[in-house]
Amino acid sequence: MNRIETQNLTKAYGNFTAVEDLNLHIRKGRVYGFLGPNGAGKSTTMKMFLGLTRPTRGSFHIDGKTYPSDRTAILKEIGSFIEAPAFYGNLTGEENLEIIRKILGLPKSSVSDALELVGLTPFRRRLAKKYSLGMKQRLGLAGALIGRPPILLLDEPTNGLDPVGIHEIRTLIKSLPQQYDCTVLVSSHLLPEVELMADDIGILNHGRLLFEGTMEELKARALAAGFPADRLEDTFLAMIDEDNRKRGAGR
Repeated sequence: MNRIETQNLTKAYGNFTAVEDLNLHIRKGRVYGFLGPNGAGKSTTMKMFLGLTRPTRGSFHIDGKTYPSDRTAILKEIGSFIEAPAFYGNLTGEENLEIIRKILGLPKSSVSDALELVGLTPFRRRLAKKYSLGMKQRLGLAGALIGRPPILLLDEPTNGLDPVGIHEIRTLIKSLPQQYDCTVLVSSHLLPEVELMADDIGILNHGRLLFEGTMEELKARALAAGFPADRLEDTFLAMIDEDNRKRGAGR
């Protein structure tokens, strides 16, 4: 069963098309690694799912609900972490999450639950402006996880973390579908990390989907095309290079 499905989803800004005829199939209970170079359209796609930017054409369904008619119902099911999270610096980590809790109408226990999930419990009473970059990333994740939503959209969740923090967040993301029966769409530039946590992969270049499937299917595709197949990073770069060459030849 697909938790998120898109039909020819397209977003254009004037003459520039950021996302073009995108057909994604994000399965329930999976970690879906959403990959692409800078400017490939990953963040734009996530913003469309959150109603932050309107599709130019095409449609998408989340848990059987259709945008834009079911926009409010869709948002209630999604926890998100898009770009650098913004906080009130003069409030503590706990107080920042308390604001989100009240907006979402969640029980009081959901704040301590979210802090515990991301390892911020010892720092819950520290002012957010005194958090390190890594701690701010964790607080952003806690904001996405509060209330344990069935769908998580995470855009570069390990930015600014040291290797230990990256390992902890990757382990957490990998465990979420089983622990909380949720579906995770995660974009990251750290391809070795994605390789360790994702069940399925979508590769985007210039707004178009080059590949979608499991890691095993990606390896099979790479071998058939004569691309390196041992490491996701090498396969990814070979696919992007070939697509860029084809685009250059087609101009």
